[in-house]
Amino acid sequence: MTHPPKHPQEEQRLAALRRYRILDTDYEQAFDDLTYLASYICQTPIATITLIDEKRQWFKSHFGVQSRESAREIALCAFAILENEPFVVEDAALDPRFSDSIMVTRDPKIRFYAGAQILSDDGYPLGTLCVIDKKPRQLSDDQERALLALTRQVQAQLELRRNVLELKEQLKAKVALGSL
Repeated sequence: MTHPPKHPQEEQRLAALRRYRILDTDYEQAFDDLTYLASYICQTPIATITLIDEKRQWFKSHFGVQSRESAREIALCAFAILENEPFVVEDAALDPRFSDSIMVTRDPKIRFYAGAQILSDDGYPLGTLCVIDKKPRQLSDDQERALLALTRQVQAQLELRRNVLELKEQLKAKVALGSL
């Protein structure tokens, strides 16, 4: 497998990811609902909300797979964060970048992949909302538009989550100072 190159602004991208303080957090229903909807709408057995850090892809939410993370060097999502448009691989077994990947040759035996960038508030790709199938296929135009719409909802949930954390910290600081 061809290893994915680093993002051209990798340090800024990683700093943006860290600002969300989401890596290694518990599952949250709002994110799980979005992966379920992506899987349902795109009619795929697998969907994930994947965040890419220095060494791994970590799944904030996953539907249809058990793993919570895998190495970045085998992650199709690490390629997807480099693309401004949805990254679609109709048959990974025929794509020279992925045909010998353990993700293709062993479980989960990925054949189809479509991922859309999850962007930070300042435009850095944090990861993807992706759908995966074990057979070659395509997305319809409506399915691709729906995947993009759901990705925007993932971004909105990330912003909401970050804002709530910041407000809680501000409130705690005010209480500690006795100004509330």
